[in-house]
Amino acid sequence: MSQPGSGFRAGLDSVLLGASVHPGTGTVLDLGAGVGTAALVALAHHPGLAATLVEADPALADLAAGNLEANGFSARGRVLRLDLTASGAVRAAAGLGTDRFAAVIANPPFFDPAAGTAPRAARAAARHMHPAALDLWVRTAAASAAPGGEVVFIHTPAALPALLAAFSARFGAIAVLPLAPREGSDASRILVRGVKGSRAPLRLLASRALHEPDGRAFRPEFEAVFRGAARLDW
Repeated sequence: MSQPGSGFRAGLDSVLLGASVHPGTGTVLDLGAGVGTAALVALAHHPGLAATLVEADPALADLAAGNLEANGFSARGRVLRLDLTASGAVRAAAGLGTDRFAAVIANPPFFDPAAGTAPRAARAAARHMHPAALDLWVRTAAASAAPGGEVVFIHTPAALPALLAAFSARFGAIAVLPLAPREGSDASRILVRGVKGSRAPLRLLASRALHEPDGRAFRPEFEAVFRGAARLDW
């Protein structure tokens, strides 16, 4: 997979996100797709899936299109160069319709630009976002999802209050999956899923540990996901 020579690098978060798409899903929208990692994972797991990738950065959008072609997914994937926080009219003009996708996935930027928390300036565009903008991402996800469609975000635990507020206003059947480095440690990531049009109550799932108690090895469940041999079932 092609990535930029410097700046933000696709990581395990994108793999977990792409592996969260349910079997039988016909269409997926990857918001803020970067070089397309999450969408590529989903396409590899589900032969009948069609993917739309939205990315504002022209260089990353070009890399995502190249990655689709290099992996044989050009017929099942397309890239829209678009600011996903734009108005509905702008999104529609760019080809992003409403009420269309069976699944919408997103790995938003984690860092508040006011806090200066991105590790390197070169990564700022991909990793910096004001917390208030998170609601705009959820708004676009909700507008794009089909009735009964699921929306899945991966983020840090610090974003959980904002995510729950944004999801609760638009979805039901919300599920939160905390992911911790090891058993007994605090979660370092959360996956949040909601279903458009559902009225089912929120579920807080048991935390899952990524690594074995000793060493750096992943637990078998996650080793299989990162090797592409299994999807993340939750």
